[in-house]
Amino acid sequence: MVARVAPILRGLLAQPTDDDDHPHRLVILKSHIGAEALSIENSGGAPLRLAAFQGNETDEEMRKRLAAALASYKAEHDANPEIISLPDVAVFRVINPEPAPGRELQLTGRVAVVTGAAGAIGYGICRGLLKYGCNVAITDLAGERLDQFVAEFQASDAARTFGVPMDVTDPASVAQAFARIVEHWGGVDIVVLNAGIALACSLIKMDLEAFRRLERVNVEGTLLVLAEAGRQFARQNLGGDIVLISTKNVFAPGAGFGAYSATKAAAHQLARIASLEFAPLRVRVNMVAPDAVFSGGSHKSGLWAEVGPGRMKARGLDEQGLEEYYRTRNLLKAKVTAEHVANAVLFFALRQTPTTGACIPVDGGLPDATPR
Repeated sequence: MVARVAPILRGLLAQPTDDDDHPHRLVILKSHIGAEALSIENSGGAPLRLAAFQGNETDEEMRKRLAAALASYKAEHDANPEIISLPDVAVFRVINPEPAPGRELQLTGRVAVVTGAAGAIGYGICRGLLKYGCNVAITDLAGERLDQFVAEFQASDAARTFGVPMDVTDPASVAQAFARIVEHWGGVDIVVLNAGIALACSLIKMDLEAFRRLERVNVEGTLLVLAEAGRQFARQNLGGDIVLISTKNVFAPGAGFGAYSATKAAAHQLARIASLEFAPLRVRVNMVAPDAVFSGGSHKSGLWAEVGPGRMKARGLDEQGLEEYYRTRNLLKAKVTAEHVANAVLFFALRQTPTTGACIPVDGGLPDATPR
C-alpha cells in the first residue's frame, strides 16, 4: 500500500513552477512504520490523518481522495501538511529540500534509480547525479559487490544514497526494488538503465543458451525496467526522465560481438518505443552510446573483464596497450571515461534541451558508428 500511496501523495504535494523543463518543485516523502511512526506522528504540528483505504481502489480513486484531503487541510491550515498519517499503513514525513545556493543546474529533491550500478560506468553515473544534488538508488544483483559499492558511496553521501538489490531479469525483483525506493523517498524521477552483460564469440561457435543469457539481461531486463518505470511515472503524474546506456555497437557492430551487438540494439529500440509511448506522461526517454570505458574510480568494467582478455590476446597487447589502442582509434584520440558517460546522462537528466528519443555518442568520434 505504501508503494501505491506515496508516489500519488508526492505528486499532489509537488509545487508547480513557471519552468516548462522543470515544472515542479519536488518533495521527499519518508515513510515510517511501527513505533517510529507513532513517534513521528506525535512530534509536533498538526498531522493530516487520512481515512483508511480498502485496498481495491484504483490509482485515480486514490488520487481523488488524497487530493480532497490535502485541499481540506490546506484550507484549514493555509499550508500543506508536514506529517501525513495513514492508519495501519505508515506515517509520511514531508521534506522540502532546499536548492544548493549558487548552482543554476541541479537535481535537488529528485530521486534517481541506476540499474547495474556496481561497476565502472555505474560509478561515474552515481557520482555525477550526487554532484548535482540528486538522491540515488544504487541497484545491482544482491551480494558482496553491491554491498561494498554502496558502502563506498554512503561513506560520503549516506543521506542521499540507498542500496537496493535488483535482478532486472526477474519481474518480482524489479517491482520489489522500485517499491522499496518509493517507500524510502516517496517516488522516482530519473531511471538510468545501465544493467548489461557481454559475450565475445563468433556466430558459428555461439552457444544458444549463452545468447539467451544476454537476451534475458540486455533485452528482457530493459523491457521490465522500462515497464515498471512507466507505471511509477504514471502513478506519480510528475513526468520524468529515462536514460538507457546503449553502445556504439548498435550503430557499428563488431565481428565476434554478435550477441552483445544484437541484444543491445534491441534494448536501444525498446527505449525509442518508450519515448513514443511515455511522451503523454511527460516522460523523456533518451540514450547514451559509449565506447571502451575501462574503469570508473577503482571499479573495473565488467564488460571489459569479459571481453578484454580475448581482445588483448588477438592484438598481442597488455591491458594498458588495449586501452591505448581504443584511445587512438577514435578521431579525437580521446580516452573515454565513466565521467564522460555521466556527463551525457546529466545532459538529459538536467533537461538542458527539450529532447526525447535522442542518442548522444560518447566515443571520441567513430565514423563507422555514425548513423546512416
